[in-house]
Amino acid sequence: MKKVLLSFIAIGITSFAFAQTTEAEEVLKKQSTDTLEGWKTGGVFSVNLTQTSLTNWSAGGQNSVSVNGLLSLFANLKKGNSTWDNSLDLGYGFLQQDGLGVRKTDDKIDFTSKYGQKAFKNWYYAGLVNFKSQMTAGYNYPDDSTEISNFMAPGYVLVALGMDYKPSDVFTLFISPLTMKTTIVNDQTLANAGAFGVDPAEYDTLGTLITKGKTIRSEYGGYLRAQFKKDIMKNVNLQSKLELFSNYIEEPLHIDVNWEVLIAMKVNKYISATISTQLIYDHDIDIGVDTNNDGIIDKVGPRAQFKEVLGVGLTYKF
Repeated sequence: MKKVLLSFIAIGITSFAFAQTTEAEEVLKKQSTDTLEGWKTGGVFSVNLTQTSLTNWSAGGQNSVSVNGLLSLFANLKKGNSTWDNSLDLGYGFLQQDGLGVRKTDDKIDFTSKYGQKAFKNWYYAGLVNFKSQMTAGYNYPDDSTEISNFMAPGYVLVALGMDYKPSDVFTLFISPLTMKTTIVNDQTLANAGAFGVDPAEYDTLGTLITKGKTIRSEYGGYLRAQFKKDIMKNVNLQSKLELFSNYIEEPLHIDVNWEVLIAMKVNKYISATISTQLIYDHDIDIGVDTNNDGIIDKVGPRAQFKEVLGVGLTYKF
């Protein structure tokens, strides 16, 4: 009986030791994976297509084709106590309707490069460079003859120094008390009109141009950038990015806001549905509004801008 009891005890101790060893190995594997040094690269390419064709359709409507494309790339380097994160987001979309021609629905260039040197625990001394613009001319439809924007009109270049908090791959928070934001309007007509906050042109009483409008405007202030990325449920990924900027010198309480959200729902390896939203508020951008719906812009001023895109189509992750 004693031999049997001793045998069970020995088996129990061996099993416990094996379980502990296996658990320890799994922890070590996870730690090794989380602390791998070197480059991590990848991206996502997505194309959504909508086509409507009507023939003798009693309910009315128009034939249309809509295409929206998105390319998101990243290249991140970890080496010792240093990190270098790079991302590029490109988006473009258009809608073609009978009788209305081709109209742009989306246009985005967004590049960010951030370098960090570990300070303590999850905090890094960091520097960040961000560039935003668009690819082609924009119009205030139905007026498709007067340009209201173009490539580098505007273009935004932001340079910031501060601290970066990176507790995990899910969330990062960059805080900068030293930031320079430069707005570029590389279109003299728009610059003369004072578009996007640059100093407008000066004219005499007869309307003769005296001084051209400035094409560059620099602001100095504080900047915050928070990013969140996580699979919130099976085959559903949520990404969110919030950027805030305050100009120390001119109206610091008027905070520029750029908030983007992307929800990707995977159907299979290549097909997915996406919902993306973007909220922008920039006190330096005046937007005209037709309050009487009579085709006449009768009110101009800074306003919240909102964009929402829902699409189902081809997605390739690499």
